[in-house]
Amino acid sequence: MSVMIIMLIGSLIISGAFLIAFIWNVKDNQYDDDYSPAQRILFDNDNKEEEKTSK
Repeated sequence: MSVMIIMLIGSLIISGAFLIAFIWNVKDNQYDDDYSPAQRILFDNDNKEEEKTSK
């Protein structure tokens, strides 16, 4: 029974840490860029191909 209490307390601490990290990231505007991830696949990276051929 004491193992269950220890596991419950440990899981609450870990989930609380993840919740704090998530709130911190939201307040730092980590998730505000909605446009570029969807459009990034459409753009070619010509610079990387030129660097590979010039070496």
